[in-house]
Amino acid sequence: MAKPNILVVDDDPSLAMTIVMSLEAEGYPVTETGSAEGAIQILAEGSFPIVISDIYMGEKTGLDVLHRAKALNPDGAVILMSGKGSIETVMEATRGGAFEYLAKPFSIDRLMQAVRGAEAALRESHARAPKEYEPESAMVGHSAPMVELYKFIAKVAPTDTTVLVRGETGCGKEMVAQLLHRGSLRAKARFVVVDCAALHQGSLLESELFGAVKGAYTGADRDRVGLFEAAAGGTVFLDEIGEIDPGFQLRLLRFLQEKEIRPVGSTVTRKVDVRVIAATNKDLEKLTREGTFREDLWYRMGAAAIELPPLRQRREDIPLLVERFISEFTASSGRPMHVSDSAMKLLVEYSWPGNVRQLRSFIERLVILASLNVIDAAAVRAGLPAESPLAAAPAAAPRAPESLSDAEDEHIKRVLAACNGNKTKASEILGIERKTLYRKLERMGL
Repeated sequence: MAKPNILVVDDDPSLAMTIVMSLEAEGYPVTETGSAEGAIQILAEGSFPIVISDIYMGEKTGLDVLHRAKALNPDGAVILMSGKGSIETVMEATRGGAFEYLAKPFSIDRLMQAVRGAEAALRESHARAPKEYEPESAMVGHSAPMVELYKFIAKVAPTDTTVLVRGETGCGKEMVAQLLHRGSLRAKARFVVVDCAALHQGSLLESELFGAVKGAYTGADRDRVGLFEAAAGGTVFLDEIGEIDPGFQLRLLRFLQEKEIRPVGSTVTRKVDVRVIAATNKDLEKLTREGTFREDLWYRMGAAAIELPPLRQRREDIPLLVERFISEFTASSGRPMHVSDSAMKLLVEYSWPGNVRQLRSFIERLVILASLNVIDAAAVRAGLPAESPLAAAPAAAPRAPESLSDAEDEHIKRVLAACNGNKTKASEILGIERKTLYRKLERMGL
Protein backbone atom coordinates (compact mmCIF):
# COMPACT_ATOMS: atom_id res chain seq x y z
CA MET A 1 0.00 0.00 0.00
CA ALA A 2 1.37 3.41 -1.01
CA LYS A 3 2.28 5.90 1.67
CA PRO A 4 -0.52 8.43 2.29
CA ASN A 5 -0.13 12.08 1.30
CA ILE A 6 0.62 14.31 4.28
CA LEU A 7 -0.08 18.04 4.64
CA VAL A 8 2.16 19.91 7.10
CA VAL A 9 0.89 23.26 8.41
CA ASP A 10 3.17 25.42 10.59
CA ASP A 11 4.24 29.07 10.52
CA ASP A 12 7.64 28.19 12.03
CA PRO A 13 9.81 27.56 8.92
CA SER A 14 12.54 25.77 10.91
CA LEU A 15 10.19 23.29 12.56
CA ALA A 16 8.21 22.80 9.36
CA MET A 17 11.39 21.97 7.45
CA THR A 18 12.47 19.48 10.11
CA ILE A 19 9.09 17.75 9.99
CA VAL A 20 8.99 17.66 6.18
CA MET A 21 12.52 16.24 5.91
CA SER A 22 11.77 13.56 8.51
CA LEU A 23 8.57 12.52 6.74
CA GLU A 24 10.18 12.44 3.31
CA ALA A 25 13.00 10.34 4.73
CA GLU A 26 10.33 7.77 5.66
CA GLY A 27 8.92 7.85 2.14
CA TYR A 28 5.83 9.99 2.71
CA PRO A 29 4.78 12.45 -0.02
CA VAL A 30 4.55 15.83 1.76
CA THR A 31 2.99 19.21 1.01
CA GLU A 32 3.80 22.13 3.31
CA THR A 33 2.18 25.50 4.01
CA GLY A 34 2.70 28.19 6.63
CA SER A 35 -0.88 29.24 7.32
CA ALA A 36 -4.28 27.80 8.16
CA GLU A 37 -5.82 29.72 5.24
CA GLY A 38 -3.34 28.11 2.85
CA ALA A 39 -4.05 24.69 4.32
CA ILE A 40 -7.80 25.06 3.87
CA GLN A 41 -7.29 25.96 0.21
CA ILE A 42 -4.88 23.05 -0.35
CA LEU A 43 -7.32 20.62 1.30
CA ALA A 44 -10.04 21.73 -1.11
CA GLU A 45 -7.80 20.97 -4.08
CA GLY A 46 -6.28 17.61 -3.10
CA SER A 47 -6.56 14.52 -0.92
CA PHE A 48 -4.52 14.38 2.29
CA PRO A 49 -5.38 11.41 4.54
CA ILE A 50 -2.98 12.74 7.20
CA VAL A 51 -2.69 16.38 8.27
CA ILE A 52 -0.12 17.70 10.75
CA SER A 53 -0.93 21.22 11.91
CA ASP A 54 0.13 23.75 14.50
CA ILE A 55 -2.81 25.38 16.31
CA TYR A 56 -1.95 29.05 16.84
CA MET A 57 -0.86 30.65 13.58
CA GLY A 58 -3.01 33.74 13.00
CA GLU A 59 -6.63 34.67 12.45
CA LYS A 60 -7.48 31.08 11.55
CA THR A 61 -6.05 28.26 13.62
CA GLY A 62 -5.20 24.60 13.41
CA LEU A 63 -8.65 23.89 14.82
CA ASP A 64 -10.11 25.42 11.65
CA VAL A 65 -7.81 23.12 9.66
CA LEU A 66 -9.03 20.18 11.75
CA HIS A 67 -12.70 20.95 11.11
CA ARG A 68 -12.15 21.44 7.37
CA ALA A 69 -10.04 18.29 7.02
CA LYS A 70 -12.60 16.14 8.86
CA ALA A 71 -15.47 17.66 6.86
CA LEU A 72 -13.75 16.72 3.60
CA ASN A 73 -12.49 13.33 4.81
CA PRO A 74 -14.13 11.99 8.01
CA ASP A 75 -11.80 8.99 7.97
CA GLY A 76 -8.67 11.15 7.75
CA ALA A 77 -6.25 11.63 10.65
CA VAL A 78 -5.32 15.10 11.95
CA ILE A 79 -2.36 15.53 14.31
CA LEU A 80 -2.33 18.88 16.12
CA MET A 81 0.69 20.57 17.71
CA SER A 82 0.77 23.45 20.19
CA GLY A 83 3.02 25.19 22.66
CA LYS A 84 -0.01 26.68 24.41
CA GLY A 85 -2.15 23.66 25.15
CA SER A 86 -5.21 24.26 27.31
CA ILE A 87 -8.15 22.12 28.31
CA GLU A 88 -10.37 24.15 25.92
CA THR A 89 -8.20 23.41 22.89
CA VAL A 90 -7.72 19.76 23.83
CA MET A 91 -11.46 19.35 24.34
CA GLU A 92 -12.27 21.01 21.02
CA ALA A 93 -9.60 18.96 19.27
CA THR A 94 -10.95 15.75 20.78
CA ARG A 95 -14.52 16.70 20.03
CA GLY A 96 -13.52 17.48 16.45
CA GLY A 97 -11.95 14.06 16.00
CA ALA A 98 -8.22 14.87 16.17
CA PHE A 99 -6.08 11.74 15.98
CA GLU A 100 -3.36 13.08 18.28
CA TYR A 101 -2.42 16.26 20.15
CA LEU A 102 1.27 16.96 20.77
CA ALA A 103 2.54 19.58 23.21
CA LYS A 104 5.64 21.46 22.06
CA PRO A 105 8.46 20.82 22.43
CA PHE A 106 8.28 17.20 21.31
CA SER A 107 10.77 14.83 19.75
CA ILE A 108 10.60 13.95 16.07
CA ASP A 109 10.44 10.31 17.15
CA ARG A 110 7.24 11.09 19.05
CA LEU A 111 5.76 12.76 15.96
CA MET A 112 6.75 9.88 13.71
CA GLN A 113 5.16 7.45 16.15
CA ALA A 114 1.91 9.40 15.86
CA VAL A 115 2.15 9.43 12.06
CA ARG A 116 2.71 5.68 11.90
CA GLY A 117 -0.23 5.18 14.23
CA ALA A 118 -2.41 7.33 11.97
CA GLU A 119 -1.28 5.37 8.93
CA ALA A 120 -2.15 2.08 10.65
CA ALA A 121 -5.56 3.45 11.58
CA LEU A 122 -6.17 4.46 7.97
CA ARG A 123 -5.33 0.98 6.81
CA GLU A 124 -7.85 -0.45 9.23
CA SER A 125 -10.42 2.17 8.10
CA HIS A 126 -10.90 3.14 11.73
CA ALA A 127 -12.28 6.65 12.17
CA ARG A 128 -12.30 8.12 15.63
CA ALA A 129 -15.72 9.37 16.73
CA PRO A 130 -16.03 13.00 17.85
CA LYS A 131 -16.88 13.69 21.46
CA GLU A 132 -20.21 15.28 22.41
CA TYR A 133 -19.33 17.11 25.56
CA GLU A 134 -17.43 20.13 26.78
CA PRO A 135 -16.58 20.30 30.46
CA GLU A 136 -16.33 23.79 31.90
CA SER A 137 -12.75 24.99 31.94
CA ALA A 138 -11.25 25.01 35.42
CA MET A 139 -7.62 23.93 35.11
CA VAL A 140 -4.69 26.14 34.19
CA GLY A 141 -1.58 25.01 32.33
CA HIS A 142 -0.31 24.20 28.86
CA SER A 143 2.75 22.12 29.79
CA ALA A 144 3.17 18.65 28.30
CA PRO A 145 2.06 16.85 31.53
CA MET A 146 -1.12 18.95 31.63
CA VAL A 147 -1.92 18.26 27.97
CA GLU A 148 -1.65 14.53 28.71
CA LEU A 149 -4.03 15.05 31.64
CA TYR A 150 -6.51 16.91 29.40
CA LYS A 151 -6.36 14.05 26.90
CA PHE A 152 -7.08 11.53 29.66
CA ILE A 153 -10.10 13.54 30.84
CA ALA A 154 -11.39 13.87 27.28
CA LYS A 155 -11.20 10.11 26.69
CA VAL A 156 -12.46 8.85 30.05
CA ALA A 157 -15.09 11.45 30.99
CA PRO A 158 -17.96 10.12 28.82
CA THR A 159 -17.56 6.55 30.10
CA ASP A 160 -18.89 5.01 33.32
CA THR A 161 -15.49 3.57 34.22
CA THR A 162 -14.33 3.84 37.83
CA VAL A 163 -11.39 6.26 37.87
CA LEU A 164 -8.50 6.51 40.33
CA VAL A 165 -6.85 9.94 40.53
CA ARG A 166 -3.43 9.86 42.16
CA GLY A 167 -1.20 12.72 43.15
CA GLU A 168 0.39 14.69 45.95
CA THR A 169 -1.63 16.90 48.26
CA GLY A 170 -2.76 20.10 46.58
CA CYS A 171 -2.42 18.88 42.98
CA GLY A 172 -6.13 19.29 42.16
CA LYS A 173 -7.49 15.76 42.42
CA GLU A 174 -11.01 16.91 43.26
CA MET A 175 -10.94 19.35 40.35
CA VAL A 176 -10.10 16.50 37.99
CA ALA A 177 -12.99 14.49 39.43
CA GLN A 178 -15.34 17.43 38.84
CA LEU A 179 -14.18 17.74 35.23
CA LEU A 180 -14.74 14.01 34.67
CA HIS A 181 -18.26 14.42 36.05
CA ARG A 182 -19.03 17.54 33.99
CA GLY A 183 -17.80 15.83 30.85
CA SER A 184 -20.00 12.78 31.36
CA LEU A 185 -23.62 12.00 30.58
CA ARG A 186 -24.18 12.34 34.33
CA ALA A 187 -23.29 16.03 34.36
CA LYS A 188 -26.83 17.17 35.28
CA ALA A 189 -27.01 14.81 38.26
CA ARG A 190 -25.32 15.18 41.65
CA PHE A 191 -21.59 15.24 42.34
CA VAL A 192 -21.05 14.11 45.95
CA VAL A 193 -17.72 14.33 47.78
CA VAL A 194 -16.89 11.87 50.57
CA ASP A 195 -13.83 12.44 52.76
CA CYS A 196 -12.77 8.88 53.57
CA ALA A 197 -10.05 10.10 55.95
CA ALA A 198 -12.69 11.71 58.16
CA LEU A 199 -14.73 8.47 58.15
CA HIS A 200 -11.88 5.98 58.17
CA GLN A 201 -13.64 3.59 60.52
CA GLY A 202 -15.41 0.97 58.41
CA SER A 203 -18.74 1.19 60.27
CA LEU A 204 -18.95 4.97 59.87
CA LEU A 205 -18.08 4.89 56.19
CA GLU A 206 -20.40 1.97 55.54
CA SER A 207 -23.44 3.72 56.99
CA GLU A 208 -22.46 6.96 55.24
CA LEU A 209 -22.23 5.33 51.80
CA PHE A 210 -24.79 2.51 52.04
CA GLY A 211 -27.24 4.01 54.53
CA ALA A 212 -28.80 2.32 57.54
CA VAL A 213 -32.23 1.18 58.70
CA LYS A 214 -33.94 2.19 61.92
CA GLY A 215 -32.49 0.35 64.91
CA ALA A 216 -29.33 -0.77 63.10
CA TYR A 217 -27.16 0.86 65.78
CA THR A 218 -27.54 3.05 68.85
CA GLY A 219 -29.11 6.33 67.87
CA ALA A 220 -30.52 5.07 64.54
CA ASP A 221 -34.07 6.26 65.21
CA ARG A 222 -35.03 6.32 61.54
CA ASP A 223 -34.01 4.95 58.15
CA ARG A 224 -31.04 6.79 56.67
CA VAL A 225 -30.36 7.05 52.94
CA GLY A 226 -26.69 6.49 52.03
CA LEU A 227 -24.72 8.79 49.73
CA PHE A 228 -24.53 6.21 46.93
CA GLU A 229 -28.31 6.12 46.77
CA ALA A 230 -28.66 9.88 47.25
CA ALA A 231 -26.34 10.44 44.29
CA ALA A 232 -28.10 7.93 42.02
CA GLY A 233 -27.56 8.85 38.39
CA GLY A 234 -24.58 11.00 39.30
CA THR A 235 -21.00 10.67 40.59
CA VAL A 236 -19.54 9.98 44.04
CA PHE A 237 -15.99 11.16 44.66
CA LEU A 238 -14.20 9.10 47.32
CA ASP A 239 -11.33 11.30 48.44
CA GLU A 240 -8.37 9.73 50.29
CA ILE A 241 -9.41 6.18 49.35
CA GLY A 242 -6.16 4.88 50.84
CA GLU A 243 -7.51 5.66 54.33
CA ILE A 244 -10.48 3.27 54.27
CA ASP A 245 -10.67 0.49 56.82
CA PRO A 246 -9.50 -2.90 55.45
CA GLY A 247 -12.69 -4.44 56.78
CA PHE A 248 -14.81 -2.19 54.56
CA GLN A 249 -12.73 -2.67 51.42
CA LEU A 250 -14.46 -5.93 50.46
CA ARG A 251 -17.91 -4.29 50.61
CA LEU A 252 -16.68 -1.44 48.44
CA LEU A 253 -15.21 -3.92 45.94
CA ARG A 254 -18.52 -5.77 45.73
CA PHE A 255 -20.36 -2.51 45.16
CA LEU A 256 -18.02 -1.54 42.30
CA GLN A 257 -18.59 -4.95 40.71
CA GLU A 258 -22.33 -5.38 41.29
CA LYS A 259 -23.56 -1.77 41.81
CA GLU A 260 -25.73 -3.02 44.67
CA ILE A 261 -26.11 -1.60 48.16
CA ARG A 262 -27.39 -3.16 51.37
CA PRO A 263 -27.99 -0.59 54.14
CA VAL A 264 -26.57 -1.38 57.57
CA GLY A 265 -29.06 -3.53 59.45
CA SER A 266 -31.00 -4.51 56.31
CA THR A 267 -31.27 -7.88 54.59
CA VAL A 268 -32.41 -6.41 51.28
CA THR A 269 -30.09 -5.28 48.48
CA ARG A 270 -30.99 -2.91 45.69
CA LYS A 271 -29.30 -1.64 42.55
CA VAL A 272 -27.85 1.88 42.46
CA ASP A 273 -26.64 3.58 39.28
CA VAL A 274 -23.74 5.78 40.35
CA ARG A 275 -20.22 6.34 39.07
CA VAL A 276 -17.30 6.24 41.49
CA ILE A 277 -14.16 8.37 41.18
CA ALA A 278 -11.53 7.82 43.87
CA ALA A 279 -8.41 9.75 44.80
CA THR A 280 -5.37 9.18 46.95
CA ASN A 281 -1.99 10.67 47.75
CA LYS A 282 -0.75 7.33 49.09
CA ASP A 283 1.25 4.59 47.36
CA LEU A 284 -1.48 1.96 46.98
CA GLU A 285 0.94 -0.58 45.51
CA LYS A 286 3.01 -0.33 48.69
CA LEU A 287 -0.11 -0.63 50.87
CA THR A 288 -1.09 -3.70 48.86
CA ARG A 289 2.29 -5.32 49.48
CA GLU A 290 1.99 -4.51 53.18
CA GLY A 291 -1.45 -6.13 53.29
CA THR A 292 -3.39 -3.01 54.37
CA PHE A 293 -5.09 -2.51 51.00
CA ARG A 294 -6.83 -5.28 49.09
CA GLU A 295 -5.06 -6.28 45.91
CA ASP A 296 -8.32 -7.03 44.07
CA LEU A 297 -9.72 -3.60 45.00
CA TRP A 298 -6.52 -1.97 43.75
CA TYR A 299 -6.82 -3.82 40.44
CA ARG A 300 -10.51 -2.88 40.16
CA MET A 301 -9.83 0.82 40.64
CA GLY A 302 -6.54 0.93 38.77
CA ALA A 303 -8.08 0.09 35.38
CA ALA A 304 -8.40 3.80 34.63
CA ALA A 305 -5.83 5.60 36.77
CA ILE A 306 -4.13 8.94 36.23
CA GLU A 307 -1.15 10.41 38.08
CA LEU A 308 -1.35 14.20 38.48
CA PRO A 309 1.99 15.97 38.00
CA PRO A 310 3.29 17.93 41.01
CA LEU A 311 3.82 21.63 40.39
CA ARG A 312 7.61 21.27 40.46
CA GLN A 313 7.36 19.08 37.34
CA ARG A 314 5.45 21.74 35.39
CA ARG A 315 7.13 24.95 36.45
CA GLU A 316 6.29 26.62 33.12
CA ASP A 317 2.66 26.72 34.27
CA ILE A 318 3.43 28.71 37.44
CA PRO A 319 3.26 32.19 35.80
CA LEU A 320 -0.16 31.29 34.34
CA LEU A 321 -1.40 30.12 37.73
CA VAL A 322 -0.04 33.23 39.46
CA GLU A 323 -1.83 35.53 37.00
CA ARG A 324 -5.07 33.55 37.41
CA PHE A 325 -4.91 33.79 41.22
CA ILE A 326 -4.05 37.49 41.21
CA SER A 327 -7.02 38.19 38.94
CA GLU A 328 -9.22 36.15 41.26
CA PHE A 329 -8.11 37.93 44.43
CA THR A 330 -8.24 41.45 42.98
CA ALA A 331 -11.54 41.06 41.12
CA SER A 332 -13.69 42.55 43.90
CA SER A 333 -11.39 45.51 44.61
CA GLY A 334 -10.64 46.35 40.99
CA ARG A 335 -7.07 47.15 42.05
CA PRO A 336 -4.56 46.28 39.32
CA MET A 337 -1.59 44.28 40.52
CA HIS A 338 1.32 42.49 38.91
CA VAL A 339 4.36 40.46 39.88
CA SER A 340 7.85 41.75 39.18
CA ASP A 341 10.15 39.64 37.02
CA SER A 342 12.48 38.92 39.95
CA ALA A 343 9.54 37.87 42.13
CA MET A 344 8.17 35.60 39.42
CA LYS A 345 11.61 34.00 39.07
CA LEU A 346 11.54 33.11 42.77
CA LEU A 347 8.02 31.73 42.50
CA VAL A 348 9.01 29.52 39.56
CA GLU A 349 12.17 28.26 41.30
CA TYR A 350 10.46 27.29 44.56
CA SER A 351 9.60 23.60 45.05
CA TRP A 352 5.96 24.09 46.26
CA PRO A 353 5.56 20.91 48.34
CA GLY A 354 1.88 21.81 48.78
CA ASN A 355 1.52 22.24 45.01
CA VAL A 356 -1.21 24.41 43.48
CA ARG A 357 -3.13 24.73 46.75
CA GLN A 358 -0.05 26.12 48.51
CA LEU A 359 0.71 28.49 45.63
CA ARG A 360 -2.86 29.80 45.65
CA SER A 361 -2.79 30.46 49.41
CA PHE A 362 0.61 32.13 49.11
CA ILE A 363 -0.53 34.47 46.33
CA GLU A 364 -3.68 35.31 48.30
CA ARG A 365 -1.52 36.33 51.26
CA LEU A 366 0.76 38.46 49.07
CA VAL A 367 -2.21 40.24 47.52
CA ILE A 368 -3.78 40.94 50.93
CA LEU A 369 -0.55 42.29 52.42
CA ALA A 370 0.56 44.29 49.39
CA SER A 371 0.30 48.04 49.84
CA LEU A 372 1.44 48.78 46.31
CA ASN A 373 0.39 47.54 42.90
CA VAL A 374 3.40 45.31 42.51
CA ILE A 375 4.51 42.15 44.28
CA ASP A 376 8.29 42.28 44.44
CA ALA A 377 11.02 39.79 45.24
CA ALA A 378 11.35 41.05 48.81
CA ALA A 379 7.71 40.23 49.55
CA VAL A 380 8.10 36.75 48.05
CA ARG A 381 11.27 36.03 50.04
CA ALA A 382 9.68 37.27 53.25
CA GLY A 383 6.67 35.01 52.76
CA LEU A 384 8.39 31.76 51.82
CA PRO A 385 8.96 29.25 54.65
CA ALA A 386 12.37 29.73 56.27
CA GLU A 387 13.12 26.01 56.03
CA SER A 388 12.43 25.88 52.29
CA PRO A 389 15.27 24.86 49.96
CA LEU A 390 14.91 28.18 48.17
CA ALA A 391 15.22 30.25 51.33
CA ALA A 392 18.26 28.24 52.45
CA ALA A 393 20.03 28.24 49.10
CA PRO A 394 22.78 30.86 48.67
CA ALA A 395 21.61 31.62 45.14
CA ALA A 396 18.17 32.52 46.41
CA ALA A 397 19.34 34.66 49.33
CA PRO A 398 18.52 38.39 49.15
CA ARG A 399 21.12 40.44 47.34
CA ALA A 400 23.30 42.44 49.69
CA PRO A 401 22.20 46.10 49.62
CA GLU A 402 24.61 48.50 48.00
CA SER A 403 24.16 51.25 50.60
CA LEU A 404 22.52 52.14 53.93
CA SER A 405 19.76 53.85 51.94
CA ASP A 406 19.01 50.61 50.08
CA ALA A 407 18.79 48.73 53.37
CA GLU A 408 16.40 51.32 54.76
CA ASP A 409 14.20 51.15 51.66
CA GLU A 410 13.93 47.36 51.91
CA HIS A 411 13.04 47.61 55.59
CA ILE A 412 10.31 50.18 54.94
CA LYS A 413 8.79 47.99 52.22
CA ARG A 414 8.65 44.97 54.53
CA VAL A 415 7.02 46.94 57.35
CA LEU A 416 4.45 48.43 54.97
CA ALA A 417 3.63 44.96 53.64
CA ALA A 418 3.19 43.63 57.18
CA CYS A 419 0.87 46.57 58.00
CA ASN A 420 -1.20 46.03 54.85
CA GLY A 421 -0.29 49.54 53.65
CA ASN A 422 -1.38 51.34 56.83
CA LYS A 423 1.16 54.19 56.89
CA THR A 424 0.19 55.43 60.37
CA LYS A 425 0.86 52.02 61.88
CA ALA A 426 4.03 51.60 59.80
CA SER A 427 5.42 54.94 61.00
CA GLU A 428 4.81 53.88 64.62
CA ILE A 429 6.67 50.61 64.10
CA LEU A 430 9.52 52.37 62.29
CA GLY A 431 9.74 54.99 65.06
CA ILE A 432 9.43 57.98 62.72
CA GLU A 433 6.79 60.63 62.13
CA ARG A 434 4.21 59.98 59.45
CA LYS A 435 5.32 63.01 57.38
CA THR A 436 8.87 61.64 57.48
CA LEU A 437 7.59 58.31 56.15
CA TYR A 438 5.77 60.11 53.34
CA ARG A 439 8.98 61.92 52.36
CA LYS A 440 10.89 58.66 52.28
CA LEU A 441 8.18 57.00 50.19
CA GLU A 442 8.27 59.93 47.77
CA ARG A 443 12.05 59.59 47.50
CA MET A 444 11.61 55.85 46.84
CA GLY A 445 9.11 56.60 44.06
CA LEU A 446 6.27 54.91 45.96
